[in-house]
Amino acid sequence: MTEPRRTGDGRPPRKRTPRIGEVVRTSRITPHMIRVVLGGEGLAGFPSGGLTDRYVKLLFPPVGATYGVPYDVEQIRAELPSDQWPVTRTYTVRAWDAAAGELTIDFVHHGDEGLAGPWAAAAQPGDLIQFMGPGGAYSPRPDADWHLLAGDEAALPAIAATLEQFPAGARALVFVEVAGPEEEQADVVAAPGVDLRWVHRGDGFPGDALVAAVTATPLPEGRGHLFVHGEAFAVRTLRGHLRDRCGLDAEWTSLSGYWRRGDTEDRWQASKQEWNAAIEAEETAVPS
Repeated sequence: MTEPRRTGDGRPPRKRTPRIGEVVRTSRITPHMIRVVLGGEGLAGFPSGGLTDRYVKLLFPPVGATYGVPYDVEQIRAELPSDQWPVTRTYTVRAWDAAAGELTIDFVHHGDEGLAGPWAAAAQPGDLIQFMGPGGAYSPRPDADWHLLAGDEAALPAIAATLEQFPAGARALVFVEVAGPEEEQADVVAAPGVDLRWVHRGDGFPGDALVAAVTATPLPEGRGHLFVHGEAFAVRTLRGHLRDRCGLDAEWTSLSGYWRRGDTEDRWQASKQEWNAAIEAEETAVPS
C-alpha cells in the first residue's frame, strides 16, 4: 500500500479547490481576439496583489461530457475514462477588478481550431467555468533604469497590464507581435517615456518578426528589467541575445515560452522542463 503524500510538517497536502467563474459579458476586441469577463461568488477572495503577469488554469470538459460545473476533478479521473477528463488550458489574466469582482481574460480565436477559443466564441452570460489559480511572479521593478517587454498575443494581456502599472516616468521599450494592424488593440496605450511598437508577422512564422525587431533595436544604458514571453523558439533566441547584451540575473529577467509552434499545450507543458534545462546547459557551455 502506498504511503499518502505529506507536506513538510507531516500533514497530508491540502486539496486544491477550483474556483467557479460565471460569464458576465463577452466582446470581440479584434478580429481574432475575444474578451471574456467572469464574475460571480466563486471569485470572492481572488487576490489583487501587485503582479502584472498572472495566470489561471481553465478546466474545459470535453465535448459531450456527462457532467457539468461544478464537478470534482479527482472523482472524474477516478471514475471516468481519460477521454472524459477535463482539459487544462493556461491563460494570462488581462485584468482583475476587485471592486466589481470581475476577472477579464482574452482568448485568441481561429474558428474551430483549439479548445478555449471556440469556447470563448460561444460563451454566453451565465455560462460557468472552473479554474485554478492565480499564479504568477512578475511585476515591473520600480528601481529599474528601463524596461523591455516583448511578446506575442499570448503575452499581450500581461504586457498590457504592465503598461497600466508602470510607475510614473518609467522608460520602456515594448514590442508586441500580432498578425497584422487589424489585431492591434486600441485600449493598449503607452505613457510618455514608453516606446510601444506593434510588430506585424504577416505570413511569417510566429516569433520571427518579434526576434528581428528586438535584436535590431539598441538597448538603453543602465540596468534594465526584462520581460520576454511568448512562442518558445522566439524566447530561446531572444534569451541568447539578451544574455550577451545584459546578462540574465534572475531578479531582473522574466523569460518564458508560453507555447511552442507545432505542439499542443499538453505536449509543450510535458516537455517544457526538459527544454528549459537544455537551454540552461547550452548557456553554461558558452565561453565567458
